[in-house]
Amino acid sequence: MASNSVILSLPKSSLFRFPPNPNSGFIPPPPTGSTPFAPPIDIPDSIYHAVLDPRVPITIAAVYAVTAKALNAYNKSTGKRPWAISKTLAFRWFVIAHNVFLAVYSAWTWWGMLGTMRRSVASPLGPEGVSGFIDSMCQINGNAGLGNAAFFNEQTNSWQTYSPETVLDENGMPSRFTAGRIWNEGLAFYGWLFYLSKFYEVFDTLIILAKGKFSSTLQTYHHAGAMMCMWAGMRYMSVPIWIFVFFNSFIHAIMYTYYTVTAFNIRVPLFIKRTLTSMQITQFVVGASCAMVHSFISYSIPVITASQTDAPASAASALANGSVVAATAGVLDSVKGTYARQAMPCITSSGETFAIWLNVFYLAPLTYLFAKFFVESYLRRSNAGQSNPTRPSAGVAARRLSHNVQLAEKAGWEAARNVEREVYGQGNEEAVVTEETKKANGDAGSIGRVLRSRK
Repeated sequence: MASNSVILSLPKSSLFRFPPNPNSGFIPPPPTGSTPFAPPIDIPDSIYHAVLDPRVPITIAAVYAVTAKALNAYNKSTGKRPWAISKTLAFRWFVIAHNVFLAVYSAWTWWGMLGTMRRSVASPLGPEGVSGFIDSMCQINGNAGLGNAAFFNEQTNSWQTYSPETVLDENGMPSRFTAGRIWNEGLAFYGWLFYLSKFYEVFDTLIILAKGKFSSTLQTYHHAGAMMCMWAGMRYMSVPIWIFVFFNSFIHAIMYTYYTVTAFNIRVPLFIKRTLTSMQITQFVVGASCAMVHSFISYSIPVITASQTDAPASAASALANGSVVAATAGVLDSVKGTYARQAMPCITSSGETFAIWLNVFYLAPLTYLFAKFFVESYLRRSNAGQSNPTRPSAGVAARRLSHNVQLAEKAGWEAARNVEREVYGQGNEEAVVTEETKKANGDAGSIGRVLRSRK
């Protein structure tokens, strides 16, 4: 199936290998001040590499999971009595500062990634069309322009390029000084810091535990899994990791702002809470779907083959390295348009593939849980509606359709709220959620079910 030079096909089986090829590694962001697109804060290369060692997220995730389990047992043994520290003024202000910090940091990350995407992503309405747009989204290293990226070739076990320009450094890795693609333009910097923020976010769990509540298994899974998924995406420079950084930072900026407001006992309109909850769950489903699609996309790029010896010197130098050179405007002028179009896969390395499918499998239980809650809520409401004599007649098609739509809407809201409660806990907003639950459900039976689920 092909449309506008975009091809959908099954990925090569060779990309699904474990462990992934370690040679498709990563490069740090440009040093501060070295280029116009360099990040505002310089990160020493040694530190950048050190925290992307797989032992770091594995160790922290394991310690976090064991600690959460142990503190759950402690809270159970004390009858869910809040810790003494949770009743102090210092703790309250720590919770507020924690939420403010994450709200501001997340907003800053989102703004930085917005600039990165604006500088890097080509318009599908531009001169390079849909292929140029897909190329700018799929290949995140190298020079801007269709076919000018640096990509890892699993068959040759090396980085290669179709560009006649300098794209690889003296070590054969993508240059950190080339402009125009997502990694160097900001993802290497903002993504790395966002990866570190996943370690700090475990304080969400500690706040809940300090209030004498339990941390659900799903919440522990969520935080530990986010650490591993962000690590994999950054370690292997996997394309879809920008989705996680960009959209998750946006959601978190709103979410922690909401938590900050509720920490001051300020009433927030119900529609804001509903919108936030829907956005939180939507990112699970849409994010996993978008990440997965990358493995099935290829697109066409113009190339000059090694047999065409009339290529200019810039192209010939790249040909000497055994690669095919992209047919950029200057090259095409020299060879009178004698070039071919070649299919370029969006994902070219086993490392990228590993990171993508780790994210997909990580999000699968969350998506399943939402579907499960939705079905249960919809069936419960549907059964309740059938036993209610005040409901509109089932023989009236228009009213039946309207009724079913309302049931689905309420079931979706309740499912999203239940998943959110399991994943994020309610340590920051219990009183507000209780009041919203009363409004959202509107009947004593539903309120009773919510209260029982908390025991």
